[in-house]
Amino acid sequence: MSNASAAPKRELGFWMCTALVVGNTIGMGIFMMPGALAPYGFNALTGWAITVVGCMFLARVFARLAKLYPAADGPYAYIRSTLGHWPAFLSMWSYWVATWITNATLAISVVGYLKAVAPALAGIPSALLALVLLWFFVGVNLFGARTGGRVQVVCTALKLLPMLAVMLLGAWMLFADPGAYTRAPPVTPLNFPQTLAASTVALFAMLGLESASIPAGRVRDPARNIARATLIGTLLTAVIYIIVSTVPLLLIPQAELAQSGAPFVDLLDRYLGAGNGRWLALFVVVSGLGALNGWTLIVGMLTATMARNGDFPARFARLNARGAPAGALLLTGTFASVMILMNYSKSLVEGFVFLSTIVTAASLPMYLCSSLALIVLWRRGERPVNGDLATLGALGSAYVAITFIGVGHVPFLWALALAAAGVPISLWVRWRATAQGVPSVAS
Repeated sequence: MSNASAAPKRELGFWMCTALVVGNTIGMGIFMMPGALAPYGFNALTGWAITVVGCMFLARVFARLAKLYPAADGPYAYIRSTLGHWPAFLSMWSYWVATWITNATLAISVVGYLKAVAPALAGIPSALLALVLLWFFVGVNLFGARTGGRVQVVCTALKLLPMLAVMLLGAWMLFADPGAYTRAPPVTPLNFPQTLAASTVALFAMLGLESASIPAGRVRDPARNIARATLIGTLLTAVIYIIVSTVPLLLIPQAELAQSGAPFVDLLDRYLGAGNGRWLALFVVVSGLGALNGWTLIVGMLTATMARNGDFPARFARLNARGAPAGALLLTGTFASVMILMNYSKSLVEGFVFLSTIVTAASLPMYLCSSLALIVLWRRGERPVNGDLATLGALGSAYVAITFIGVGHVPFLWALALAAAGVPISLWVRWRATAQGVPSVAS
């Protein structure tokens, strides 16, 4: 392994960064989202409107921070330079935990669809298949960020095909049978509490919009590429999500859609003939694998960043001959493996919505602190740029606050517990560094 202080190569360009944003955001959740949002009726659409506007605020926050700190190592550095060490550590620790939990969940979710595509795999234990998939992508990313980025571009392009199929079906129905859109409209009345709840569910599907900024130290021309990839990737993903969520909501009766375990499969079977939906399972697998690859890359980079800042042992910041944070990838792969072995049961599937809110709640502190960073910069007046930093920071913070209300008190308490769990680890690592005479990097 190379020295931990060696500067990593900047291997990720605009398209790879955009693929990270789109590929990490569009994972397995979109294939269940129409069913999860069906009970809310048209509140799902107003909820999506709130989510899209809020996510565009957050995308602009990360784009602006990337321009203000082009040499920084992602959100950890943005937050640490403005709010200090502990806000940076606590927010990124919670995000870090949420990330490797997401990897475990993705691996588990893909296996069910993979067995549908390849029945010959039916005799292999599902937990074993999930572990194989997880470690395959750990292996891919051990070959370096550029290899992982190339795989991500391919997977992202393929996963957009089923989204395109749903959009084309929706457009075709406008001409072939326009009355289908009005035969069984959702009956749930519009109201703000339902809209707020729907927006929280929808936000889980948008987690990942920050993906281009996490490996900032590996991005070429970060001030330009991260900003563009974040804004374009977020907007593209939001448009796709709204369209593919609306089509099933209007074409499948609300009660039936709410009970569907595979809404897009049911949609294609209903309007293109029974059996046609099965081909969608192949693209579900591709989508899940692409997200698993992207999040593996992200969590490895994030672990290395936290190690460079003294919150993990320094060995996890070291790069291998390919420029990959090998120790960090192996560490997070191990944690995700434990999660797979502990949670591979029916209860995990039944608790999908609850798990999604936990992951969402654990990600919110990073979004909040990144937004507050702009307000701190505005108050300092250190980095004058075009635009009102205070307004953008306030809008991003307000959206996160509203979302915290929407997730409910139980996920909120889980998020606090996750953050608190990291404190003794950081203190222990820093105590060891001090005992060994290594200067602390905490502010």
